[in-house]
Amino acid sequence: MRPPRPLDVDTLWQLERVAGLALAPDGERAVCSVTRYSMADNRGASSLWLLPTQAGAPRRLTSGGDRDGQPAWSADGRHIAFIARREQQGERDATPQLYVIPADGGEAERKSRYAPGVEAFRWLPDGRRIVFCAWVWPGLKGAAAQARRHKAQAARKETGYATGEAYYRHFDRNLPQGRVLHLLLLDLASGRVTDLFEGRAAELPREGLGRDAFDVRPDGRRIAFVHDPAPQAMAGQRLALSEIDLASGRIRRLVDDPAWDFGHPCYSPDGRRLAATAAPVGRAHTALAQLALVSPGRGWQALGEGWDRDVLGPLRWSAQGTGLLFRAEQRGRCHLWRLDLGRDRPEMAPELSPELAPEIAHEGGWVQGFDLAGDTLALAVDSAQHPVQVLAARGGAALRRLENFNDRLLAGVRLGAVREVEFEGALGEAVQMWLTFPVGFDPRRRHPLMHVIHGGPHAAAGDTWGWRWNPHLLASRGHVVAQVNYHGSSGFGHAFRHSLIGRQGQLELQDIEAATDWLLRQRWADGRRLVATGGSYGGFLVAWMNGHVPPGRYRAYVCHAGVFDRVATFSADSYPTRPLDLAARYWEDLPRVLAQSPHAFAGAMRTPTLVIHGAQDFRVPDCNGLAYYNTLKALGVEARLLWFPDENHWVLKPRNSRQWYGEFLDWVEQHTPEQPK
Repeated sequence: MRPPRPLDVDTLWQLERVAGLALAPDGERAVCSVTRYSMADNRGASSLWLLPTQAGAPRRLTSGGDRDGQPAWSADGRHIAFIARREQQGERDATPQLYVIPADGGEAERKSRYAPGVEAFRWLPDGRRIVFCAWVWPGLKGAAAQARRHKAQAARKETGYATGEAYYRHFDRNLPQGRVLHLLLLDLASGRVTDLFEGRAAELPREGLGRDAFDVRPDGRRIAFVHDPAPQAMAGQRLALSEIDLASGRIRRLVDDPAWDFGHPCYSPDGRRLAATAAPVGRAHTALAQLALVSPGRGWQALGEGWDRDVLGPLRWSAQGTGLLFRAEQRGRCHLWRLDLGRDRPEMAPELSPELAPEIAHEGGWVQGFDLAGDTLALAVDSAQHPVQVLAARGGAALRRLENFNDRLLAGVRLGAVREVEFEGALGEAVQMWLTFPVGFDPRRRHPLMHVIHGGPHAAAGDTWGWRWNPHLLASRGHVVAQVNYHGSSGFGHAFRHSLIGRQGQLELQDIEAATDWLLRQRWADGRRLVATGGSYGGFLVAWMNGHVPPGRYRAYVCHAGVFDRVATFSADSYPTRPLDLAARYWEDLPRVLAQSPHAFAGAMRTPTLVIHGAQDFRVPDCNGLAYYNTLKALGVEARLLWFPDENHWVLKPRNSRQWYGEFLDWVEQHTPEQPK
């Protein structure tokens, strides 16, 4: 038997990735989507798996599609609907469509033939209809007209994208030209589709929130949804909450408060209340979301204004309607929390008191997803030491693992130790850092050091598995990997999150430098073999460091998808929020913008840098990476460019990922060679 080996990129891409966890109404079974990748084919394929929650082995439910995902159970638990692109009866789906398969097994049946495709959906409780969202041409009437326009659009020879919209691209794609996101109703027996927003100005958020943007009332009569109430849609604007009556088609505005941004609507079991997330953006655009209760026709109430955590969706009610489950980050971990309301009545809940403060329902690691059915809880949880695992418990019993998808493969892999430390950073405040040690780490020897700086900035490094920046893989050539949760990181309260606004680069650099000082005091640290790497906002910080840290402290940098020029980055999809982060518009206060832009300090850059960027990156357009690389070349600074014509802000294709890790590690190793004794 071969001894365990360090994690490598090929093994990383062989691991199965679990998503879309959903419980049957009786809690007896769960379904999830499992994606397997092929390095040879340079692609992945997803299938659905059934997982008994009490006893029994997992069973593969689908195998005929490439991307079977978003599974959801019918109310009677007999069928599972999902979205896929398949070939069935000689007909190949041009766009994603909705399929239904018996939960006990059998053939999946295509239930929609809607030309624009299906983005996300929810069952209605009668089991005969499904509500879904799709990108439609708003001026057309009926599915046939949509199909004709879709056919003409697909056949057009022109490639130009013409628009007068302020919100026209998101992350890595132009939004469908001339279209908006509507809610539609599908009759499963006839296949008939009705556009619920047809002839109305209503549309779902263009950022594509999926099923988290709407919910169906338990009696099936109404649908709640969030939307941008402004006359012109724009990224970063607040969302309001409305409700449509399916019988009359009448839309009623439930909550539209200029000071609050709503999300994740979820009806109570009796249908008389809605839970939602609500962020007080009137105070600050960085405000943390909190829980809210909405009683249609009676008003709404925010809960937990003193609770300094960011409530993450989705939300789930307890079966009795007396409690809410949700996720929230806390110091580099994402727990499952429960808020007990203490009573089931339609009136507003009392102000959140210490007795009603949220409590942790599942602690540790990173809860990626969860579901609740009756007294059965199912969790999809990963950690720094393992990819997502599926757990379930009934009636408060101990959680039981339901699958063993990656056990065989991981049995041959040895992972280094992970340690959490704390040091004093900017403003004299405590800052958290995660350390991942290489396999074979010997504290009596000196090891090279690598900062891996997270993006966001309102994100966090933590006790979670990494696919694109896996710290175990980055440590595989002997480096101790350090991940600092600098000022601005999520999970440490609003003041910490908001602290970098208008002075980006300042506090974060102080934190990273303090972390470096801490590292260099360790007897196992080799200060002559120190590098810093980062992606997105972390890439911005690496470029910032090159212009602010004296040459020689760091042997090399890696800048992935980093902001280099704040003015040029106004080409990003998120351009409306950039002035909020900088506390300035470049046409009004150019000096303040330049004071937060790495390119303004290019004259001081001397440290060798590997620059990585993707041409499909609309979040940080690749003009940043190309300008940074060209600037270093013009300055005579050693630099290397890795540019992907077919990748976005991330690197998602297996072969490209292999190249990414190879270039990354080769560059770092080249600049941190083992020193002669």
